Amino acid sequence: MYARPAVSREDERKLIAAALVGDQRAYRALFDVHRGSILHIISKIIRNTDEAHDLVQETFIKAFGSLASYRSEYRFSTWLYKIAANNAIDYLRKKKMELLSLDKPIETKNGQVTIEIPDYSQNPERDYSSKTKRNAIQEAIESLPRKYREVIVMRHQEDYTYEEIASQLRIPVGTVKARIFRARELLKKRLKDLR
Repeated sequence: MYARPAVSREDERKLIAAALVGDQRAYRALFDVHRGSILHIISKIIRNTDEAHDLVQETFIKAFGSLASYRSEYRFSTWLYKIAANNAIDYLRKKKMELLSLDKPIETKNGQVTIEIPDYSQNPERDYSSKTKRNAIQEAIESLPRKYREVIVMRHQEDYTYEEIASQLRIPVGTVKARIFRARELLKKRLKDLR
């Protein structure tokens, strides 16, 4: 796993602004800062290290290609993690569809050919509700005090273990668990009306 270089939120904003005007060093710096955590997220989802490295590259290509759509009220890392997770999920969907072969139809007992293709059709009401909940959760996470926000993001968005978080933040595992517990309690209070 790559160590995550330290960069302040203000420095990150400056890097993003520089990248938006084509500064290649800014792109490289953003890549270096986030590469390790993006690789970690993708690896946890697809469980294939070789493919994960390719998907990390694709994630950054997509992210940098749509950098102008990034909204600065959210953390850049959160925006990047969403792109990475979606990229990994798309990869798994494509992989699953490749397994579906029409060359070998499935026959039932009475000899009829059947094949079930999952329905990926849009459901606007469900999609809207889901997006609203995700946004509310993200806003609640962003409003947490920094010490709680960083552990909850590392645990639930970056998928780090307690030990990995403790190592990254240089605090005892017990402190990590206590902060995550407290963060969850704060989130429950802030999201109690969300169902």
